[in-house]
Amino acid sequence: MRYGVMNAPMRPLLQEIEALGPLGFDYLEITMDAPHAHHAVLLDQKAAIEKALARFHLALVCHLPTFVSTADLTDRLREASIEEMRLSLRAAAELHPLKVVLHPSFIHGLGAMMPEIAQQHARVAMERLLNEAERLKLTVCVENMFPRSLSLVRPEEFDALFASQPAVKLTLDTGHAHIGGGTQRILAFIERFAGRLGHIHASDNFGREDDHLPIGAGAIDFPRVVQALRQAGYDDTITLEVFSRDRDYLRISREKLAALFAGK
Repeated sequence: MRYGVMNAPMRPLLQEIEALGPLGFDYLEITMDAPHAHHAVLLDQKAAIEKALARFHLALVCHLPTFVSTADLTDRLREASIEEMRLSLRAAAELHPLKVVLHPSFIHGLGAMMPEIAQQHARVAMERLLNEAERLKLTVCVENMFPRSLSLVRPEEFDALFASQPAVKLTLDTGHAHIGGGTQRILAFIERFAGRLGHIHASDNFGREDDHLPIGAGAIDFPRVVQALRQAGYDDTITLEVFSRDRDYLRISREKLAALFAGK
């Protein structure tokens, strides 16, 4: 298993690498969000980023921008968001990541009142971005969402995507799946897509909000989740998506998961 850590997007990326590097993780998952990790910033700081990662022996996973509007009902806003994602894919390709995480469209505002139109926009945007990723020879793992996003929340909602995109894999976000679905929804994702699991975001919560708590601090039954992952033969990347001022909770969370995978 390879364990990774995610930078806090509110802080300068190079400072985050210096803070997270000594924790001994296998890779960094960069959140490619403005202002500190916008694609233009990443390309401008590419040499410094690569040098810092090498000093701490960190590989790289790229998480495409979260806070864009690729399903917006306004054409120009939607196209601008898709272009930001395309440029982020190109920047990611320059950094040679292990894989790229694609956070699906949020559907909000008036789109939540006209979900069929917004969801069609989301599907078209997804197809365009996956085609661009294929052209760039990037491995893409699409993340499951939380209920209020109104997009790719339940396991069965991924069936059509995976049927049409055989190279695409799943990023299983335990926190997202647990909101409104409990541990059972996490297990349902693993059972349905055991052969398509390509990446995991691990954090805990109490089933209401995406709290990004340390492993064991919330209500997710991680022993059952890890048992299911072991039965599925999963042995790849797990990013600790734990955001705390005390970074020791990242290390503690990794140790808890590693112990569970070791059967302790």
